[in-house]
Amino acid sequence: MGWQIEERDLSKALQTVYRAAALGLALCAPAVAADPGLHTDPLNFDPVVRDGYEHFYNMDYDGAIARFDAVLKAHPQEPIAYDYLLMAHIFRELYHQDLLDTTYYAHDSFLTTKRNDVHVSDQERSRIESLTNTVETMCEQRIKANPQDKNAYFARGFGKGMHAAFITLVDHSWVTAAHQGLAARNDSEAALKIDPQYADAQMAVGIQQFAVASLPRFIRMMVGMFGVGGNKEKGLKALRESAAHGVVTAVESRTTLSLFLRHDARYPEALEVQRGLATQFPHSYLFRLEEANLTKDKGDGPGAIAIYKAVLADGRKPGYFIDARLQMAWFGLAETERGQNLRVEAAKHYLEAADQPTASDWLKRRARLNAGEMFDLLHDRPNAITQYQLAAAGGGDQSQAEAARRYLKTPYTGV
Repeated sequence: MGWQIEERDLSKALQTVYRAAALGLALCAPAVAADPGLHTDPLNFDPVVRDGYEHFYNMDYDGAIARFDAVLKAHPQEPIAYDYLLMAHIFRELYHQDLLDTTYYAHDSFLTTKRNDVHVSDQERSRIESLTNTVETMCEQRIKANPQDKNAYFARGFGKGMHAAFITLVDHSWVTAAHQGLAARNDSEAALKIDPQYADAQMAVGIQQFAVASLPRFIRMMVGMFGVGGNKEKGLKALRESAAHGVVTAVESRTTLSLFLRHDARYPEALEVQRGLATQFPHSYLFRLEEANLTKDKGDGPGAIAIYKAVLADGRKPGYFIDARLQMAWFGLAETERGQNLRVEAAKHYLEAADQPTASDWLKRRARLNAGEMFDLLHDRPNAITQYQLAAAGGGDQSQAEAARRYLKTPYTGV
């Protein structure tokens, strides 16, 4: 019973924490300083690693995997090399499953409705689990041989944090992810105890500080009994430290910082961070998209519409984005137009999202349900019924089916 209570209460905080970690990891780039220093793993400065990250933050996941695989073959004894490859495999999969669309997490239905169209191939899941286990085993051996091996602590924590993001978004494994997230923080704190200037390790500490502080008071007290504290401002400070001085977590920390500020409705601060990322990486589709999402959340509907349209225009330029999943931008545009009472435009653009060839079944049905609602508000009942029928059709994802069947019986009124 205790675990059931913990899982239910943890979920609200964890949905924010791990979607931030997931999106951050998917977009991260190593802001490598010219001075190699001694405060990070030396392999992070390898030219092939740098090139792999260049492809990674431009969302060329296949190109990143090819380069990280070459790094691993050249350095099979280095656990961080397995982390590079693990990162690229995890977030290629999350992106292809439409699980890096932040509009998915903007509603509490994420907490109670598990998508049932997320099918990770056995081969890819096995690869992810194997890489995660390899990192942990290698790091444990290194730490046993040398308890002062800060790079082993960081590599183990980094791997656990990425795996926590994966099982949260794919499997909704809240409690397991919580334990892995805590383990990542413990490893990062161990690295910082050895080297207080190990800025990359500040990221996991910041995420967990913010997470624990976001828990309901009763659960926060229970967690505190086990010596796990949380403080939002300390968490944000740690993320800023990693963002300013980290080698392989700098951009990731800025992304997470933006999402946490968004969680607390500190939209101007969040937007300032996100605009910086979008300006620095104009060919990163998700950075550009998140700027539009934040502008929408800030309440600037016309501004958000302009940014979504700019992203879509760039998406039509050959080679501007790599593998742009334009359904995310179409859906965000439709959501914004809906908020501006532009119902004709919203209906049209929900259908554009549903018609994208790379859209997941879940997103297609979600877009069709929302399009049906717009048609009902426009008093176009035949088109509304058509969209509800498609959203409620058998097979595939059924998370939208209940609402669609309800509106087949009674038109949506906006209440």
